[in-house]
Amino acid sequence: MTQMPSPPLFITKRTLLTHLLIPSSLACFLLSFPFYIFQREREREMLGIFSSSVVSPPEELVAAGSRTPSPKTTAGRLLNRFVESKASAVSLQVGDHVQLAYTHHNESPWQPRSFAVKDEIFCLFEGALDNLGSLIQQYGLAKSANEVILVIEAYKALRDRAPYPANRVVCHLSGSFAFIVFDKSTSTLFVASDQAGKVPLYWGITADGYVAFADDADLLKGACGKSLASFPQGCFYSTAVGGLRCYENPKSKITAVPAEEEEIWGAFFKPKYCKDNDSNCHNPHEFQA
Repeated sequence: MTQMPSPPLFITKRTLLTHLLIPSSLACFLLSFPFYIFQREREREMLGIFSSSVVSPPEELVAAGSRTPSPKTTAGRLLNRFVESKASAVSLQVGDHVQLAYTHHNESPWQPRSFAVKDEIFCLFEGALDNLGSLIQQYGLAKSANEVILVIEAYKALRDRAPYPANRVVCHLSGSFAFIVFDKSTSTLFVASDQAGKVPLYWGITADGYVAFADDADLLKGACGKSLASFPQGCFYSTAVGGLRCYENPKSKITAVPAEEEEIWGAFFKPKYCKDNDSNCHNPHEFQA
């Protein structure tokens, strides 16, 4: 297994307050505030670029770019811009059709970025899982496993035990996250965002027809023009299942609504979520590696 580089340690807000020797009454008061007051501003720096031989450009994004033509650049220039403008950026060419890049520079300790490769499965992960410990036990992993290793193992377990639904990879994940998985052995792409959209993720189409994913909208804007959209929260994109799905209700259709002319986006994706008492998730013990 190859992993580079190791992600930084991160702690929860509750753990931080506990170790600051803050009186319990004050700690409870602080815990009631939104999580963002404990975060510092960060640069968003994660990028995945895929040719049309891996993923077909979504028709909704193609149509958005056609409705409002705007300047675009190629995938190569997009990657060069990322590498040249980001300190300590790491880029990786996977075969002839995939490019991945990331950097740990200025990342938030609350939403670290990590990268790993195992058995030709490449994964970029940003965020933190609240239930990492329990998932490590349920998948039978070493206690030292982090989020990116957990996602790779979850994907691998379900891939090798098909035909389990692809949404099982993500429906048990709790926390703030966005990740990109590319399985070189099957040329399969799997991308997902958490249900609340706590870690931003965007996708678009470059001038030469590549599909790009990043956590920086401004980065993609220059390359994708109006063929750009926010990746819908609580959804995953899988080339194995043929497109975009809501992982709570994967049979529900996700529609694209054209954006207003003044918006940075060309379209908005609107998933239809299932009711609170509906669930397609099952016990992850069924899928242990």
